[in-house]
Amino acid sequence: MGLRSFLHRITAPRPPMISVSEGVKLVCVVNQRLKMGKGKIAAQVGHASVGAFLEAGVTHPGYVEAWLGQGQKKICLKAEDETILMTLQEQALQHNIPTHLVRDAGHTQIPKGSTTVLALGPFEESELDTLTGHLKLL
Repeated sequence: MGLRSFLHRITAPRPPMISVSEGVKLVCVVNQRLKMGKGKIAAQVGHASVGAFLEAGVTHPGYVEAWLGQGQKKICLKAEDETILMTLQEQALQHNIPTHLVRDAGHTQIPKGSTTVLALGPFEESELDTLTGHLKLL
């Protein structure tokens, strides 16, 4: 995204708030098969969170506004491998839940193009829990 696009996004009129009757959160699901170090995981979750926030600001602005107003709740979960991330992304898209998939640039610990983190949301907690409730906290 260019500087002009970014400035427009933060100065444009706010979309009307949607009626959210429950909490809104962002879920980051980390691919455990890659055996990333703590710092690498933190960086990848950061990429996923920022990417999800920016994309959802375009596709689901009401949820982003609700999420910002509620304190930006985020959780990180473990997934055994990339297959689980891809399945979750497919299910999320079927339910109109915003997603952002991070693939590594390959400059440090892991091979280029490795799928590291899937971000889901910001979206309603109950919907996200339906998809990810079986996963363990990171």
